[in-house]
Amino acid sequence: MADCVFCRLVSEQAEVSVVYEDERTVAFMDIQPVAQGHVLIVPRRHAACLADLDVEDGAQLFRVGQLAAAALRASDLRCEGVNFFLADGKAAGQDVFHAHLHVFPRHQGDGFRLHFSPNYSVRPRAELDQTARSLKHGWPTGSR
Repeated sequence: MADCVFCRLVSEQAEVSVVYEDERTVAFMDIQPVAQGHVLIVPRRHAACLADLDVEDGAQLFRVGQLAAAALRASDLRCEGVNFFLADGKAAGQDVFHAHLHVFPRHQGDGFRLHFSPNYSVRPRAELDQTARSLKHGWPTGSR
């Protein structure tokens, strides 16, 4: 898609610092990194969200994510841990609507944190069972 920044980066129509590529994905440096070494894994084929993503492209995102995590740990960059982050939809914080996986190194005291809502707590089993039933009914057929 001509108006998608990630499509332009994947096709190298814009400046990009590629660290890995294969037939399904491209891994490159995030222009606005959470930490030095922050990598984006992007499918070559445009898919705005996870529901649009080819299942093999999705699997490859995480395979390459594992490679990126191993590379971060083996590099001379400060890396005591690794986070994967994938935002799917505006409400989840997605701001580039081409599915992508963030992989970034972590270390004690780096300042990055997740903020949990005030409702974050252990939930009663009956509530969890009801939620599980709701999800089972919405689960895509052929994948149960």
